[in-house]
Amino acid sequence: MGAVNVFLGVDGGGTKTALCVLREDGAVLAEVVAPSCYHLEGEGTTDLTRDVLSAAVATACDLAGTAPGAVAFAFFGLPAYGEVAADVPVLDVVPAQVLGHDRYAVDNDVVAGWAGSLGGADGIGVVSGTGSIAYGRNGSHAARVGGWGEGFGDEGSGHWLGVRALQEFSKMADGRTPPGPLLDVLREHLGLRTDLDLVDVVLNRWRRSRREVAALSRPLVAAARRGDATAVALLEEAAAELVELVVAVRARVGFADDEVVAVSRSGGVLAVPEVSEGFSRRLRALGGYDVRSPRFEPSRGAALLAARLAGRPLTGDALARVESTPATVVDATGSDAAGVVAN
Repeated sequence: MGAVNVFLGVDGGGTKTALCVLREDGAVLAEVVAPSCYHLEGEGTTDLTRDVLSAAVATACDLAGTAPGAVAFAFFGLPAYGEVAADVPVLDVVPAQVLGHDRYAVDNDVVAGWAGSLGGADGIGVVSGTGSIAYGRNGSHAARVGGWGEGFGDEGSGHWLGVRALQEFSKMADGRTPPGPLLDVLREHLGLRTDLDLVDVVLNRWRRSRREVAALSRPLVAAARRGDATAVALLEEAAAELVELVVAVRARVGFADDEVVAVSRSGGVLAVPEVSEGFSRRLRALGGYDVRSPRFEPSRGAALLAARLAGRPLTGDALARVESTPATVVDATGSDAAGVVAN
């Protein structure tokens, strides 16, 4: 009997990088979470991506009892891939530096989200974590929508919610709007001595960190659950924004008006019941959508996609084994920092 192939899936994100090493018989050999490889954060160089992936892939392969060079094929879903043309050729070669071979493919992390949530089937996958983006496939047609970044896009994401929470806090603190639980929740969460200390926290201590701002989606959800009407409305608005992504993808990839399109989701924001339920409710009201719970985590989806791209798609029995294997994730972030809402 020949050697059993091993595949690597990488799901990059604005808050963390998740990796999965998968054997072709469906055995999940290792799952690791590492720091974010989002290269536009901080100094904005691709060195961050290379450094994070080098350490994370080595750790994952070591836990799996293999080596990067022995991986049959890998798929790397990278945040912001394709959004800065000059960075694409640089990001394209990073996996070769990490693996020591060219048996891999690279694309935006939304593709890993789609592959995981729908198991690689035709349909639309929406990712809402630190940022937000949607991706769909209909036969040979594929399209992505959203993912324009925190400066003027990423509606319905953790960062978008974090910014909106800060805006509403400032209004409540000023008395421009009636105070609600959000005011005290954020005061306590941020340890503010005075409300204006918020400026120092966000601008000086955080330096407008995308991850830190996105993590404010956690106290926003807490405020909503304490009855803050503004926070409740923001979570409902996030759901509506994410539905707009789905509708746009449907049109872009050419699903017929009478087709029922499979839709699923991934990311911490869409794991929040208040958002996911609003998202599903709105799509069902539109009609023509089959809203499904995600089948696999994005990192497992990336590994499954790696197997398919290698011409070795997993069999039904192997897929069932992957699906029935509970996650045992090793934390290699080296940090206790909170992420976006809940993954």
